[in-house]
Amino acid sequence: METPAHPRWELWVDPVRRVVSFHPEAGGQYLAFQSRELFLCCIDQYTQQQYRYQ
Repeated sequence: METPAHPRWELWVDPVRRVVSFHPEAGGQYLAFQSRELFLCCIDQYTQQQYRYQ
């Protein structure tokens, strides 16, 4: 099974504004995931910390 050239799941996090974006965001920290499970775990953690999504 081949590994994709680009991660399938990615997001950008701005801890100052407490925002998680599913598209490139100025000032956001880029996070990439190779597995769906890790991606969803990360989303759950930001939800628990009351980040908002855009």
